[in-house]
Amino acid sequence: MLYYLSQWLAEWAGPVRLLSSNIFLAGAGTAMAAGLVWWLLPKLWHLLPRDQGRAHAVGAEHSIGKPMSAGVLFIPIFVVVAFLFVPYHPKVIGILGCALAAMMVGYFDDRAVGGWSEYRLGALDLLVSIAAAWLLCGGEPVQIWLPLYKGSLEVSPILYMLAATPLLWVSINATNCTDGVDGLSASLTSMSILFLGVILYGIVGHAEIARYLLVPHYADGAQWAILAYVMVGCLTGYLWHNSYPSAVLMGDSGSRPVGLMLGVLALASGNPFLILVVAFVILVNGATGMVKVVLLRFFKIPIFKNIRYPLHDHVRHNMGWSNTQVLVRFMLLQAVGTPILLVLLLKIR
Repeated sequence: MLYYLSQWLAEWAGPVRLLSSNIFLAGAGTAMAAGLVWWLLPKLWHLLPRDQGRAHAVGAEHSIGKPMSAGVLFIPIFVVVAFLFVPYHPKVIGILGCALAAMMVGYFDDRAVGGWSEYRLGALDLLVSIAAAWLLCGGEPVQIWLPLYKGSLEVSPILYMLAATPLLWVSINATNCTDGVDGLSASLTSMSILFLGVILYGIVGHAEIARYLLVPHYADGAQWAILAYVMVGCLTGYLWHNSYPSAVLMGDSGSRPVGLMLGVLALASGNPFLILVVAFVILVNGATGMVKVVLLRFFKIPIFKNIRYPLHDHVRHNMGWSNTQVLVRFMLLQAVGTPILLVLLLKIR
């Protein structure tokens, strides 16, 4: 909204032209989101439900009684700030609606005694993922680029939906599974989304760099990048209060929409495999546990019997890592691994 306001007011107030700069919008949106979440969370978290502990989770007793479901506070801030700073785009507006839907699913799960069943949550996550995948393609063919393939491909809406929907579903649930150590989920996802913001703005959103790297140029890349930075701002404000020892917990109302945005931004970059590059620690930590459960529950195939999932529980329970060690080591793996994988992904083509 501010982008179009600047064009209207620029004739009367020159400095207002800053609001037409994508870099300025990204920086100001990030700062506003971080400031609002940092300021409002302590004032409102007395309204949140309290953590009741989770069965079989390592160290769950230390979280009992803390306010949880902070996502129901910072996701609306994300939506409002994004509406203000992201130049209008119907796909972005629709995705913001999906994020609110994912937040509400998580909030009702957080409030329910014992939580909702896995099947109900999985079905609702699937509906949100289908809606988001449809919004991203708009019922039209989508141009994507792939590792090891020079050039781009045009994918039909049906094929795109068949690939994008499970990617979004896995991203939602892997992020949710990673939310078990103070600061871990928000730190890893903010790092992943920050990398995606750089890719969206500086690679696929930049015509000259995209041409040099032989990837498609997306005219709306900068808009998605601003959305990414606003989410990073919200997570930064939340992390201020969630760093060990945490004062408030994200809950499903935060992890589910954040996971959705992680998947959406990976798809908006045009290469679905980017999620393996920018969020491989999240996927190994959370998604591999889902694979283990599916193979055991539905196919009776025992796998990784001696490994606890999520993986952050295994390293704490079996290897004696502290919460701080888990956070720092997982972040180091992602911070070092992502640039290496990204260079390989772009240059080997």
